[in-house]
Amino acid sequence: MDPALLVGRRSATHPIRQMILQRAALGVVTLFVVSIIVFAATQVLPGNAAYAVLGHTATPASLKSLEHQLGLNHPAVSQYWHWLSGLFQGRLGTSLANGEAVSSLIGPRIENSAFLVFAAGIIGTLIGVGLGLWAAIRRDKPVDHVLSVVLLAITSLPEFVVAMVLVFLLAAVTFHVLPAVSVLAPGQPPWSDLTLLILPAATLVIVIVPYIFRMMRAATIEALESDYVEMARLKGVPPVRVLLRHALPNAIAPTIQVIGLNFLYLAGGIVVVEFVFDYPGIGQGLVNAVSDRDIPTIQFIVLVLAAFYVFMNILSDVVALMATPRRRLAG
Repeated sequence: MDPALLVGRRSATHPIRQMILQRAALGVVTLFVVSIIVFAATQVLPGNAAYAVLGHTATPASLKSLEHQLGLNHPAVSQYWHWLSGLFQGRLGTSLANGEAVSSLIGPRIENSAFLVFAAGIIGTLIGVGLGLWAAIRRDKPVDHVLSVVLLAITSLPEFVVAMVLVFLLAAVTFHVLPAVSVLAPGQPPWSDLTLLILPAATLVIVIVPYIFRMMRAATIEALESDYVEMARLKGVPPVRVLLRHALPNAIAPTIQVIGLNFLYLAGGIVVVEFVFDYPGIGQGLVNAVSDRDIPTIQFIVLVLAAFYVFMNILSDVVALMATPRRRLAG
């Protein structure tokens, strides 16, 4: 067979490339379905968007005029197509609450939330993986039991309880070393004053560490009990090399999947945490938009969160596949 043809076939069937194409196609379909659902959900919300804008000063004439201006008098299918086509053209709409462009209103909030999510995710991942390895090495010893029980207890606590405990301990009653709220001035980047992010980031870290810890511990123990690790020990390989060279590469792949799921969890968890700490992120923006019945803002934020879910699913699967040598090569 022609070598060039063989290389072409292997390239076409490379598992990573094939998976990315398949997941990307499914992601586009998912986002399309989400756009239909979120549009339909905002359509059935009680009340009227025009009335929400005008408030108690609304009159029949002003309501009719604003409904015509917003296109609310058109059929739902026409409204959906106008909204969807506008997204492809970069027209994200105008906020009904304050008349600003949704892009300028939500853009800084996305930046703030992204910084908080990735900071908490990276710190939580390092702590969870490190504690999981440590507990696996000291399996059935006191430190293993203490870590397992404490972190298992933390999994039963919702985000707002963890946040309130941290505020009580570090900001309000016991110690006064950190601000109780994380208010940023307009245009102020989140990294300009990291003390404002310590409590919200710590809340998210505490919530996600137990899940990463449990998976890393279980996967490492399973790898340490495998035949290839036992063979390496019999050959006299040093314990540290056995752990890092033989056990860790095989334990990290399932842990990566859990890390990806935790990043997805953070995208939803920030809604509560941002509301508690008054942090100007996308979660707080969603809460405000729902209370103001700001439909264009709600629709855009939900689509952004859905796109993040799709992206993180693809990324975690690709990284997990690359971390498994026997699965990342084309057949």
